[in-house]
Amino acid sequence: MVRTKLTKMSDKPEGYFEGDRNEMLKYIPDGTRATLDIGCGYGRFSAMVKERFGAETWAVEIDKQAATEAAKRLNKVINADVTQSLDEIPDNYFGCIIFNDVLEHLADPYSLLVGMKKKLTDKGVIVASIPNVRYYRNLIDLVLKGNWDYQEAGTLDKSHLRFFTYKSILKMFEQLGFEVLVIEGVHPTKNKKLRFLSIFFKALEDLKYLRFAVVAKPKAAQKV
Repeated sequence: MVRTKLTKMSDKPEGYFEGDRNEMLKYIPDGTRATLDIGCGYGRFSAMVKERFGAETWAVEIDKQAATEAAKRLNKVINADVTQSLDEIPDNYFGCIIFNDVLEHLADPYSLLVGMKKKLTDKGVIVASIPNVRYYRNLIDLVLKGNWDYQEAGTLDKSHLRFFTYKSILKMFEQLGFEVLVIEGVHPTKNKKLRFLSIFFKALEDLKYLRFAVVAKPKAAQKV
């Protein structure tokens, strides 16, 4: 994961770096030859990408222990703050750059996304998983109970510096010069009442999802 000013990544609960995120595999484009996983944790997701696609897998991970474990699985792991390691990452090299629950940890995710454009190949894409702050349980806690309690993990992880909704995700990528190819909810709630209501009230649709998966590519005229 990326460095934050709120907490040390080494203070995270057991298992924080170990998620495999296999639900994100379907967003990796077929034919991808090289990937860059930002905040890869123990590298389990990129290890699956490596096995399935035969891709060369790079990663950046600031936590030393996590980076050491990831290096056992991946082709190259840079143990550093990603914002300070851009010079170590080759330009025009990656068919896919992955941000699985990372952008929300950054004080300035916008500059990093812009900086990643030149690291992509001409057909390269950004693949991101981003927590949804409008998830219905968060709204119930805030609107009905008046609570906004930070936690060790989850949408209100105490190391989150940015919060996103479906609309703000779209705006962010579009304003930064990306074309959003895919944006869809992942990890839908099992709450039957909300699922039923969202059929008739489209404004409630985004409340069902804990996260959104995004695939975006730089607009040709803005790839610098």
